[in-house]
Amino acid sequence: MDPQSFIGRCQVDEDIADPARFVRLAATLDHDQPPWLEGMVPPLGHWLCFQPDARHSNVGPDGHPVRSDTGLLPNVDLPRRMWAGSRVEFRREIEKGAAIRRVSTLVAATPKSGRSGEMLFVTVRHEIGERDGEAAIVEEQDIVYREAAAPGAPLARPAVAVEGDDEVVRIVAPDPVMLFRYSALTFNSHRIHYDRDYARDEEGYPGLVVQGPLIATLLMDHLLRQKAGRKIARYSFRAMSPMYDGEEMRLGLAYESGQARLRAIGPVGVAMTAQADFSA
Repeated sequence: MDPQSFIGRCQVDEDIADPARFVRLAATLDHDQPPWLEGMVPPLGHWLCFQPDARHSNVGPDGHPVRSDTGLLPNVDLPRRMWAGSRVEFRREIEKGAAIRRVSTLVAATPKSGRSGEMLFVTVRHEIGERDGEAAIVEEQDIVYREAAAPGAPLARPAVAVEGDDEVVRIVAPDPVMLFRYSALTFNSHRIHYDRDYARDEEGYPGLVVQGPLIATLLMDHLLRQKAGRKIARYSFRAMSPMYDGEEMRLGLAYESGQARLRAIGPVGVAMTAQADFSA
């Protein structure tokens, strides 16, 4: 089925911004007292909401829900999926415990060919807010679909050069427990994050893959540790190269023209870049 025929499809989901999820997020990020506005959903906390609810019989061998011709995301024969980046606008706060709604629209589906084979770049726009209210969070999320790994062929990891210095640095090393806890928080059953044999033998990774949104969350947390209570107006991130469990990750923060610039640096260079703007 032509992936561009999915453009314009819309899906509506409802949830409760359960405070217990954010308590567990704080624990995963190793906080006694998290640097968030009290009583409000923390920045990027919406990623813990609207969890997938596919029946077990409708989950594929990779742990993702099976795609179909009637779903929101294109049903294409490209099994490997990566959340490549997002652009998030925080327009207003959402209270913890609020009834919330997400309206998701597929706005782009672009096939491409590269050195790694056929790919599909998809953009989904999410509008999130309290029910019967205006959107409090608007996010454009980029997803990349790729061909299956060749049997026995390890995946190449791009080496992205590190340029310049960071003003504030924090070192973390996401381990299998952190990966498991974040997958549990988001009900993400993609096996590359917890099943080492599958990640290695089926998808060609040398270890468990650190979730892109977890790295983006660690970068946001690094910023908020320095600017506790500050309101974030916009946040964007872009994945550059994968990170694997146990690898040391250097979280860097610098300020430029009133904007916070962040990056996660791993063994082969920059793994993710991000930037944030504060509310006036």
